[in-house]
Amino acid sequence: MILRLKHLLRPVFSAINFLFVAVVFFAVALLLTPVSALAGGEDIGVPDGGGFVAGFEDLPLMPGLKNVAGSDIVFDTPAGRIIEAEASGQVAREGILDFYARTLPQLGWEHFLEGEYRREGETLKLEIGGEKSPQGPVSVHFFLAPR
Repeated sequence: MILRLKHLLRPVFSAINFLFVAVVFFAVALLLTPVSALAGGEDIGVPDGGGFVAGFEDLPLMPGLKNVAGSDIVFDTPAGRIIEAEASGQVAREGILDFYARTLPQLGWEHFLEGEYRREGETLKLEIGGEKSPQGPVSVHFFLAPR
């Protein structure tokens, strides 16, 4: 009788084991999937506008620009923070200057010189290299340092 019961329950235990393995496999696959792939973004995880400049928690990334992966450097010093990052894209130099001239004052930054802003003892500089062309994108270097 017990032998017969084991024989009858074997398919049930096999199904339970299969479900358990399937759930564990799915959970591990989900955890290992890059967040950008789930969101439909690029597989390198670099935002395309609408996000923030890499290394900065409050500096918007202009639409049309992409963070250059690995370009951000962040230091905290006794005098203040030092941040450097780069973004690039097929946008016009004037468009970049205009976007940040309109956006940064809303975040408390005061325009000082072309491509330079000041706020609470810090200076933010934007250096724009290259021109919009079929050969290559414009690059923007962001530098933040204490005054």
